[in-house]
Amino acid sequence: MSLPTLPQWTALTPQRRVAEAERCRAERGQLDAAFGLFVADSNARANEANRSTDEPLAGLPYAAKDMFDRPGRAASCGLASSFETPPTRSATILDRMDAAGADCIGLARMAKLAYEPSGFATACNPWNLAFAPGGSSSGSAAAVASGAVFAALGSDTGGSVRIPAHCCGVTGWKPSAGLVPTEGAMALAPSLDTIGILARGAADILMVAEATGLLPTENDGAGHRGIAVAEDLLQRAEPSIRVACEAGIDHFLGLGYPLEGRSAGPAVDANGDTALRVLQAEAARGLGASQALAEQDPELARRLASGRRIDDATLRHDLDGRDEARAGFLASVFGDSAFLLTPVMAIRTPTLAEVDPAAPGFSGRTLYALSAFLRFANYLGLPALALPTGIDDRGMPVGLQIVGRPGSDRALLELGVAFQATSSWHGRMPPLAQPILQSTESLVA
Repeated sequence: MSLPTLPQWTALTPQRRVAEAERCRAERGQLDAAFGLFVADSNARANEANRSTDEPLAGLPYAAKDMFDRPGRAASCGLASSFETPPTRSATILDRMDAAGADCIGLARMAKLAYEPSGFATACNPWNLAFAPGGSSSGSAAAVASGAVFAALGSDTGGSVRIPAHCCGVTGWKPSAGLVPTEGAMALAPSLDTIGILARGAADILMVAEATGLLPTENDGAGHRGIAVAEDLLQRAEPSIRVACEAGIDHFLGLGYPLEGRSAGPAVDANGDTALRVLQAEAARGLGASQALAEQDPELARRLASGRRIDDATLRHDLDGRDEARAGFLASVFGDSAFLLTPVMAIRTPTLAEVDPAAPGFSGRTLYALSAFLRFANYLGLPALALPTGIDDRGMPVGLQIVGRPGSDRALLELGVAFQATSSWHGRMPPLAQPILQSTESLVA
């Protein structure tokens, strides 16, 4: 039996958009109570009366990860209390969303200092409360998945948009390095940080990216064609993950895209390990102001201590080697292809017991595995898109990752739109959200 589906904003008529915007506002409290999505409301509606319905994102209900500046309120960044003074200006990306007419209806929960990949102790996963939502943009992904919003802003330093996209069954875009302005956003590891967008599908992400001026008119990946498939990474994935990803790959074949198998594992592993080292080193140097707060969490304190053991010379060597590493990766893994397909994760979405540091079954290896196929894209500055592609053997969503060449974000999103135009994995309504959402007929596609 197929699950009921949820529409994208781009598929709605102007009249239905008005109705859905009001529904999101009306059901915000009930969905928040069910899944713990938000830490605070937003005052973004203050000037709504002066807004024009002609704005490209007019009325779009969205959430912002609680790491962006808003005047008069210091972001919590996942901590019990903020370690900064309230800002006087909004983050640049929020200004752009506001100018395009979007309506921020809540500030989404996140992992502490964006430095925990499972989303443990943040928002709940609307597919199954016993499973992790993915982190660190956990509230952003859960808010989209549950139908509370149509889009959400998150951050991705080593997979923090793509992991929760996989776990919650939504679409997540990590842009090319430097494409989305980071002014007014909490920094974790500046050379790896990107601001990403989560939505039900790639068409909505493309709409938001265009309306906020994020996409170049030119495609820097032009001249290349075809899609490379990381066959060795597929073989490393758990069986039900591999089956779901192969279904997505078959869908690309059915659409007529030429595919070519490649070996990507050694290059993904090497660049991913470098990314983790850079992340740890930069985070330890940049989060000094929050050290006292961070040390209230033993696991976070351990990560920062690991970063302090990485010396400046090693960090400099890793950063200086990035251009050469990127060129080598594109030559050896992409070849003549425009895109690369990999699983988002090799493992199934973990249960909360598997990622709870206080639980007997906790393993740091599980946390490491969550981002093992993702970190390389941050280090190399490559754009990536996580697409829902099926359900695993425990009834949880599975994501397929498409990685593009630097600056090919528009073509990457358009590829995602083409994939989802004839597939339905991205629209499936999470079981736990159904009782709330199905009471509103206008939402169900």
